[in-house]
Amino acid sequence: MQLLSTGGLARASARHPWRVIVMWIVILIAGGFFASTIGDVTTTESNFINKPESVKGTDLMKERLGRDDQLSETIVVTSETLTVDDADFQDVVANITNGLRTMTDLVEPSSTYNYYEAKANPDTAVQAEGLVSADRHTTLIPVGISADQDTATDLTPQYLDLVHSYATDEVQVKPIGDLSISNEFSTVSEEDLKTGEAIGIIAALVILVIVFGALVAAGIPILLGFFSIAIATGLAAIIAHFMDLSFFVTNMISMIGLAVGIDYALFIVERYREERRHGAEKLDAIQIAGSTASKAVLFSGMTVVLALVGLFLIPTTIFRSLGLGAVLVVIVAVALAMTFVPALLALLGDRIDWPRRRKYDAAAVAAQQRYDQETIHSGFWGRITRIVMAHPAVALVLGGGLLILLAIPYFSLNTGFAGAESFPDGEVKDAYEILATQFAVGRLAPIEIVLDGDHAQIQQGIDNLNMSVAGIPELSRINPPQWNADGTFAVVTIDLTTDASAPESIKAVGKLRQDVIPQAFAGTSVQHFVAGEPAFNKDFFALVDHWTPIVFIFVLGLSFLLLTIAFRSIVVPAKAIVMNLLSVGAAYGLMVLVFQKGYGNDFLGFQETPTIEAWIPIFLFCVLFGLSMDYHVFLLSRIREHYDQTHRNRESVAVGLQSTAKIITGAALIMVAVFSGFAMGRLVMFQQMGFGLGVAVLIDATIVRSILVPSAMALLGDRNWYLPSWLNWLPDLRVEGPRLDSPGHAPSPEASPAD
Repeated sequence: MQLLSTGGLARASARHPWRVIVMWIVILIAGGFFASTIGDVTTTESNFINKPESVKGTDLMKERLGRDDQLSETIVVTSETLTVDDADFQDVVANITNGLRTMTDLVEPSSTYNYYEAKANPDTAVQAEGLVSADRHTTLIPVGISADQDTATDLTPQYLDLVHSYATDEVQVKPIGDLSISNEFSTVSEEDLKTGEAIGIIAALVILVIVFGALVAAGIPILLGFFSIAIATGLAAIIAHFMDLSFFVTNMISMIGLAVGIDYALFIVERYREERRHGAEKLDAIQIAGSTASKAVLFSGMTVVLALVGLFLIPTTIFRSLGLGAVLVVIVAVALAMTFVPALLALLGDRIDWPRRRKYDAAAVAAQQRYDQETIHSGFWGRITRIVMAHPAVALVLGGGLLILLAIPYFSLNTGFAGAESFPDGEVKDAYEILATQFAVGRLAPIEIVLDGDHAQIQQGIDNLNMSVAGIPELSRINPPQWNADGTFAVVTIDLTTDASAPESIKAVGKLRQDVIPQAFAGTSVQHFVAGEPAFNKDFFALVDHWTPIVFIFVLGLSFLLLTIAFRSIVVPAKAIVMNLLSVGAAYGLMVLVFQKGYGNDFLGFQETPTIEAWIPIFLFCVLFGLSMDYHVFLLSRIREHYDQTHRNRESVAVGLQSTAKIITGAALIMVAVFSGFAMGRLVMFQQMGFGLGVAVLIDATIVRSILVPSAMALLGDRNWYLPSWLNWLPDLRVEGPRLDSPGHAPSPEASPAD
């Protein structure tokens, strides 16, 4: 039962090429228009869909105090020659403080003060000494921010210019906090992503020229990638009007769109050229490519979408944005590959090989020579196939054992968030290091305890809390509470001794929630919530831990079902899933070795960090599982196509590998180049993401495809295609290869006998 006629769609597109191309150009223009507005409709915040304790506390602050989780800044004023007691130093501090108070649309004047003012006030004289370093060469200016996140983001450049204008030759001024860290992150990440995309496109074009040996053919995949990214970005901008989307959605669209868009066009164009080399007329070659390569693209795209939908299950803005962006660009890329590419092939014809001039009709290979023993075992990949399939058990054990060995470090994986300490060298990192060595860096993002109830009960609980936290080393100090007008609501902030994302800070949040605060407010009716950035981080980690097994089961289950339908086998999808898990596990292990253990990180130009970003493992699983399935679908589709024609298992494996080896290797190198561009970024999160994606694709396209697949298929023989009789009701959606008697597709009389 053939429910999908991708070959018919390809032929129809080829017969009316201008209609198809004009249609896609119109869609591109519309997509480009909406894409230009995406910066105005996306958010920089990462929100929970289901509200944990930290979000409930923040919402209550907004309701009772009229503000969200309050933004803050700290100005580090330091000098190598002057101390806080010198007049010139004092003048700089006073000028900064007074200047900031004039920015009333951003700064809260009453929450902005300096060491000298605090020391002059008897109520704050004791706390004032905490604003000066032990050597008295550095002081801090706490800055209260009154604006919301979006307004603060818009005013950050003005704020930074004002602060820097007061620096002198002898006194350096280094701002750090929510505004300056966010600004530095946005600037560096934007530069890194642009550089990564540029490197990926240039590398992809070079690889495509080498693979195709033609400039025009190499340009089609790049064109498809561009169309996919622009249209998907426009769709995301439209959707952003109806649901919150993170600004990271554009980065996801660019990365995945460049990778899959190029790959899908690459497979279809090369299959068309192969059919022309074997005597098929232009329209027939387009239809054959449509009924084979295009259908493989369709199933591959569906598998990628199913894997990426796993990200959408996790109820946070960031994960849903990443999942939605990836799904959109894959769907657009598949639609373009099935219609736009055949239309271009119809218009270009044999000019696709420019500057070469091939005479396909004259050079057509006779049908009986297409799959003879010399052909299918020739070249590098043919020899690899012959060796592996001659000793399949040894190859399977060695290849699988290597991947298992690489995956072992995964069990030492520590997840967390990298803070400003991981930023590239610059002002923010300098300020962070000063805070970390001379003050308490935890003051940048304190824990916020939100209290709602009777005033007397709240005050008694705060008094109890002051005594209870003294023995917790992760906590630096409790600041005076902020009350609402009627005294029935208060927020108490507690400075940490460690960074907000450090394991010690997360542990401190747990202690407060489970023991300290319940005991301090025992016997009262006071509602209490632990909020602030450290609590938000703890809730995020808990959310990821909860959803990870659910996402794994969802992705694996649906992928197995789809591949079972696609290949009419339960063995092939089970084997593909196991092999993909091995490549993903090996990628996890290598990330731990390079980033956590520091093996080879200096050589590769990466930072050594105590943790892997908390969102990366589940993100990599969904993305890698989808992308690595690409190669399995393309390879196994070709093997199944030949097996359906000949029922010779070993020959089918050899034919599939030989006919796809060059193109899959090229596709893998393109993906590795794209991901390597992102790994070259200066932010550790992009380094980890790009490295993980790149090594997994490289492993999948080499060890898995060249060793594990042929050895396993050789051992299993015809059992590869086993489907229980009770599943015969499933629709037959196998890749529809040309008939045995079609030109260039007859079985070889010299082929090996059936296994």
